[in-house]
Amino acid sequence: MLSLHQLTCFLATYEHGSLTAAAEELGYAQPSVSEQIRALEKSLGVQLFRRVGRGVVPTTVADTLRPHAERTLAAAEDTRRAAQQVARFETGTIRFGMFGIARLYAGAGLVADVLARHPGVRVELVGQNSAGVQEDLRRGRLEAAMIAIPQVHSEGMSVTPVAKDEIVYISSDPERLRSPVTARQLGNATLVMPDTTWRAEDSVRIAVRSWLHSSGLNPQTRIEVEDPEIAVELVGMGLADSVIPRGAAEQLLPRLAPNAGWVSFRPKIHDVFAIVHRAGATLSPAAQLMIEIATRRIQAVAQPV
Repeated sequence: MLSLHQLTCFLATYEHGSLTAAAEELGYAQPSVSEQIRALEKSLGVQLFRRVGRGVVPTTVADTLRPHAERTLAAAEDTRRAAQQVARFETGTIRFGMFGIARLYAGAGLVADVLARHPGVRVELVGQNSAGVQEDLRRGRLEAAMIAIPQVHSEGMSVTPVAKDEIVYISSDPERLRSPVTARQLGNATLVMPDTTWRAEDSVRIAVRSWLHSSGLNPQTRIEVEDPEIAVELVGMGLADSVIPRGAAEQLLPRLAPNAGWVSFRPKIHDVFAIVHRAGATLSPAAQLMIEIATRRIQAVAQPV
C-alpha cells in the first residue's frame, strides 16, 4: 500500500536523479530512501528508476507518476494546513468589521451565535462607520467586513450585496407622519443627524443628498451628533426630526422615543449592505463563519438581496 512517505522519497529521487542526494535533502539515510522506492515499486508493480552509473534515471512510468504524486502531496499539505487553521480558530480571536449602526441589526446576536458554535474563541467586532472599516480592510487589519455600499471603492475589493433596508423619516409630530415625505418637505425639515464625524462618507447621508440634489435642494441639519441613539432621543423630545434606516428605527424608537414614529419617503430610498473583502483573498474559517452568520442576521432584519 503506497504512503505519503514513499511519494516524498520518489519525488526527491526523481528531482535529484540520485538516491544519495534525495536522502541528503530529506535528512534520511540512503538505504532508507532505497527501501521506500523499492516498496513503492512493489506496491505499484512497476519499475520507477534504472541505475545509471552513480545515479538513477526515471522510467516512463515514473514520468507519468510524478504529477500525480505532486498533487497528492499538495492535497495532503492542504489538509494539514486546514486542520491547523481550525485548531487555531477554536481557541483564537475572530475579528470582523461592521459599520456602527449594523450593531443594531446583528451585533449582540452575531456574537452570541459565534460563541454558541465555538465557546473557546475571542470575538472582536470592529468599526464605527463603513469608510473607516473599509480603510482597515485595505490596510490588512481586517480580513472581511459588512459595510454599506455607497462608501465602497470596489477597486481591489470583492463586494457582495446581501441586504437592503429602507431609509425612513422619524418624528414625534404625528402630522409629519401622515403621508410619505417628499424631497421638498425634507429640504424644509429641522433635522438631527448622527455620524457627524463621517458626514461626508455616511451612506444614509449620501443617499439623502443625492435624492435632494436631483430636486435642486440641499439637506439642512440643525443638530449634529455621533450616536444614532442620541439622535433618536432628541427626536423623542420634539427638538428635531431625523433620517435613519428602518431597521434602526424599529430597534430604537420603542426604547428611546416611544412617542415617535417613522414614515417612508416618496419615492422610497434604500441603504444597501454588502460583504466586502480583498479580491482574490483565500478567507480563513473564521472569516467564512462571520460572513455566514452576519449575512443570516442582517437578512432576518433587512430585505435580502
